[in-house]
Amino acid sequence: MNWYVVYTKPKWERKVAEQLEKIGIECYCPLITVTRQWSDRKKKIEVPLFNSYVFVHLAESDRNLVFNSAGAVRYLFWLGKPAIVKEEEIDVIKQWLHTPDAYDVSLTTVQVGDSIEVESGPFSKQKAIVQEVNKTHYILVLETLGCVLKMKHK
Repeated sequence: MNWYVVYTKPKWERKVAEQLEKIGIECYCPLITVTRQWSDRKKKIEVPLFNSYVFVHLAESDRNLVFNSAGAVRYLFWLGKPAIVKEEEIDVIKQWLHTPDAYDVSLTTVQVGDSIEVESGPFSKQKAIVQEVNKTHYILVLETLGCVLKMKHK
């Protein structure tokens, strides 16, 4: 069984995840808490980390079952095939969402282009390439996750 990425209708991520779980499909819709401000108040709400995406864990032969949910539009494709997300990458997302906001990060002198391994925080043990070194922060490219990480200096 693999993790696939399902593209949903806008703002339907939670509904699709709930509908898929009801029919027995394991899915993951990572949520983050953000503060939204209206004209009269501020409120903390949970929103999906990835807009219009839900991860589903199922066998290749069961892929069409996700379309039993009205909000599921299509699968995300990579090089002509449905994109597969590694179990480790799902675990990193889960770990990152369940860790505190502040981390102790220490880096020795690095230069642009250096290949390093992140030592602490939710991305620990991830290999990264230094893209930018600034007075206040580093910009790292986490190639296996396909994302850019900005880390502040101590």
